[in-house]
This record gives sequence, structure tokens and C-alpha cells, in this order.
Amino acid sequence: MSTNWLELITWRDFVDVFLVAVIAYNLLLLIRGTRTVQILLGLVFLAGIWWAARETELTVLETLLRNFIIFLPFAVIVLFQHEIRRGLARFGRNPLLGFGSHEKVETTIHEIVLATAALAAKRIGALIVIQRSEGLRNFIENGIELDARVSYDLLVNIFSPDTPLHDGAVIINQDRVAAAACFLPLTLDSELSTEFGTRHRAALGITEETDAMTVVVSEETGKISVAVGGKLASGLESKQLRNTLYQYLIADLSTAEGEVE
Repeated sequence: MSTNWLELITWRDFVDVFLVAVIAYNLLLLIRGTRTVQILLGLVFLAGIWWAARETELTVLETLLRNFIIFLPFAVIVLFQHEIRRGLARFGRNPLLGFGSHEKVETTIHEIVLATAALAAKRIGALIVIQRSEGLRNFIENGIELDARVSYDLLVNIFSPDTPLHDGAVIINQDRVAAAACFLPLTLDSELSTEFGTRHRAALGITEETDAMTVVVSEETGKISVAVGGKLASGLESKQLRNTLYQYLIADLSTAEGEVE
């Protein structure tokens, strides 16, 4: 008697396939638009060469590639350390925790936009990091902790060149300035234009490692930039800055994260 293959499928199989699909989908979202895609394609290409060498009995090439595959797990850890860290943080994030109430977010956005516009008009460099779902305690602790309410006056005074806190970044958590003069990791992106200096590299670096977003004012040009998810949007006007902050911070109350187009 022939067995109906549908009888062999249980509800556990459906759950199994569903969970694998969810994990695969999130991994694809994690690497989308990053250099990881090119690295993975390179690894697939090498695997294809190894298979072809084995089938055509190219002994020397097959041996070299087989020895390389032995060390591949360690290479993956080194190459994808930032993506692994971000992925684990994303899976461990509590989706029920938002940035804050709409009222707090709107007030914070208003003060940031006013301060940024004033600093840009005077060509005073600034770097503002806005915490979203992932905590930034490690970066807060390497600066000067303030725990003060976000305000136009405070932000402008912090970044004024004659104040002791103007170097480094300001980190904002909800409606509070958590710390100032914080040091951030610099991006290693070799494709970043040379017109961007240390502030912009730090702005990208923190968004590559966390889901934070950053606002940057160029000291040389007075241009306003925003970085999210390792992507940088430059030359924003005040209205564009406000809309971008609304898009990513207000959306945090109900959705996860996005990328600057």
C-alpha cells in the first residue's frame, strides 16, 4: 500500500519550517545593503571553485581550498563580528519597549532640531546620538554623565567651542541627555567620502554596532547629516531633519528599526 505523504507531516514540521523561515528572514534583513552580502558571495564563489576542483580532480587546488575551509568558521567570526553582535542584540531585544511616549518624543525632536539648526548656522560641530531600543550604557560610561532634560539651551551650550564638553558626542535617552563628551567607535567603511571627518565616521560607527541614530553638524560646512543602520544622509534642511527624526523615533513606539534611504 502506498503511504500518503501528507500523513507523515505533523504540526511540529510546520512550526519547524516557520521558525527557520523567520530566522532566515531576519538574517537577510540584517545583512541587506551591507558589505556582508559581497563577502558571502565571495565565500560562495570559493565553495563553487572547490567543488569544481574536486569534480575535475585538480588535487593541488582542492587541497588548498579544503585547508582554507577548515579555518572558515574562525574567518566568519572575524569578518562578521559586528553583524553577529547586532544580530544577537536584535533577537534579544524586547519589542514591547518603545522609545517613550509620543509627547516626550515630540518635545525631544523639537529641541534637537532647534539646537541643530542654530549650531549649523554658526558652523559649530556637533554629534548627537539618540538611543533607541538597544542600550548605550557602555558609551555613556566613557563620557561625562549628566542626566539632564533635553533642551535647546543645553545642547547649544554643550557644543560651544569654549566649553569643556564640546568634544565627543552627546547621548540622548528618551527625553534626557544621558552623557556628553562620549567617545564612539569609528566606522571602517573604506567607501565613505573623504569629505567626511571623524564626527561622521563616529556617527556611522555607533549605528553599525547598535540601532541608535545620530545627528551630525559639520564644523567645516555647517551641513546637517543623519546616520541610521550604518547609512548616512547628508545635507538635510531643518524640515527634513524633523521628518527623519519623526520617521525613526515615532515609529519606534510600534516598529523596530529602519535604514536611511
